Amino acid sequence: MLSEAQKRNAPVFSIGGFIENDPFRSLIFSILSARTKDAATLAACKKLFKKFPNARKLASANRKTVEHLIYGVGFYRQKAKYVIRAASMVVREFGGRVPDEFDELVKIPGVGRKVANVLLLYTFGEDRIPVDTHVHRISNRLGWVKTKTPEQTEYALMKLVPQGLWREVNHAMVAYGQTVCLPRNPKCKACRVREYCTYYKEIYIR
Repeated sequence: MLSEAQKRNAPVFSIGGFIENDPFRSLIFSILSARTKDAATLAACKKLFKKFPNARKLASANRKTVEHLIYGVGFYRQKAKYVIRAASMVVREFGGRVPDEFDELVKIPGVGRKVANVLLLYTFGEDRIPVDTHVHRISNRLGWVKTKTPEQTEYALMKLVPQGLWREVNHAMVAYGQTVCLPRNPKCKACRVREYCTYYKEIYIR
């Protein structure tokens, strides 16, 4: 999956250099990324951090200014509130440092289970399986799980996938979901794993 997605230049591969080794940038990027394409999120983050380069400055930002800077992301008005409040909480309650504990992360505005797991995996190096729409969709299409919600998928994958491979699940499936296993009109004929896929067999082989 990963090699095929790399050939197709999956948008997710453009993120690393911008947020790598920066927990606060990773936090804000993850909050803004919900229901937004990576390219739009990255563009918004670059504008936002040019104006407000750290948590203290963003915490004191004017909401309308932030809205203008992140206009390209989905639900930008709500997310403007989230990132200002998130920055404020990081400064006020965590001494300017993004916490590295799940229970602390989910207290931050705009941070749910998926975002917390993304931060713990990619920023703090914990073995986690963040489940977004791509991971949820592909896991069910392959027939690995039969689940209704991302949280159910997370727990099912944790039982199915050896812990040493957890780090690969999100990265590979997000990239593949962006380029091959699309939500609509998936490129099944070009898929390298179609022979193992329940969805492909049901659609094309029956």
